[in-house]
Amino acid sequence: MKVLLVDLETEWRGGQNQALLLLKGLRDRGHEAELVTAHSSALGERARTAGTPVHLTSRGFFRVAAAQKVRNVLRNGKFDLVHANEAHAVTAVWLALWQRREASRVPFVISRRVGYPIGKASLAQARYRTAARIVANSKWVAEQAAASGAPREKLSVVYEGAEIPPRFTAEQRQHARARWGISQSTKLLGCVGVLLPDKGQEWLIRALAEMKREFPGTKLLLAGDGPCRAQLEALGRELGLADDVIFAGFVRDVENVYAALDVFLLPSFFEALNNSLLAAMAYEIPSIAFNKGALGEIIENGKSGLLVSGPDAAEISDAALKILRDHNFAMSLGRTGRARIEEKFSAEKMVTGMIQVYEESLRGKAV
Repeated sequence: MKVLLVDLETEWRGGQNQALLLLKGLRDRGHEAELVTAHSSALGERARTAGTPVHLTSRGFFRVAAAQKVRNVLRNGKFDLVHANEAHAVTAVWLALWQRREASRVPFVISRRVGYPIGKASLAQARYRTAARIVANSKWVAEQAAASGAPREKLSVVYEGAEIPPRFTAEQRQHARARWGISQSTKLLGCVGVLLPDKGQEWLIRALAEMKREFPGTKLLLAGDGPCRAQLEALGRELGLADDVIFAGFVRDVENVYAALDVFLLPSFFEALNNSLLAAMAYEIPSIAFNKGALGEIIENGKSGLLVSGPDAAEISDAALKILRDHNFAMSLGRTGRARIEEKFSAEKMVTGMIQVYEESLRGKAV
């Protein structure tokens, strides 16, 4: 099978991580895959380093330049299908195929990773009607897409996946904690994600203030950057936590964040799925998340992690304290969480699921 993957996002986010895992997985299974991406994209750089052929383009006005690039790459007829990995790519691929004769079109697969409704405008709806398959990364996203006009018969659910890493050694943990200035006895909570209002890091800082009544030395590590950083730093100072909240910024070698943590928290209000949570659980870190969006599809509450209802500092604090107080419970959550990722959310399972979608698309030849 020969797949052309299109992703025009320049930053490195969860969808781009999935794209890289998919490109690698296809190659490992004997398929061919190439990438069309934007100039200076983080995905393009990493894909090229990993040995994937990369075609660079400008995102351009209304994605016209990208559409032209896709059309040119498809012109030789060697690709069996084209897969748009994010919203900008959906527009570019749709334009590229719209300008080709129907007989020369290849099946068009769309990845859908957001719970926002598909636009009601006819052009927005047309892009999804043209697709052979629409791949939602969770049941929740599939339902949101269907409710806003996506054809149910074209929807498939393929959970995003995490690579299953080796367990951290004591030496790795010690080195990682030293990097952030954390002693071996200090309780360290952490979150990995862009600092945005809907990511909820504010509530971790508020919960930390509650937890420090019982565990005074507890600290919070926030890995990621974004427009809310100054506001969050101000909140930390206001609550007397300026020395207890570590703002790490964007961390490329993010495994050194996970290695340092005792508890991972994801206080997000609106998640289609979340790669950081999958990674934390794969690393066997006991994890807590808001029961929002698709996060309840990942965590089995009380078994493979803990779910809290939402922005309630006392509830978040109580959940974290339950883990910090009971080492055996923490170990059990971590082990079961890792097993959960191995069973349903591994990169291997994601690649298998995508190949099945591709094969269905090729059998149907729907465009």
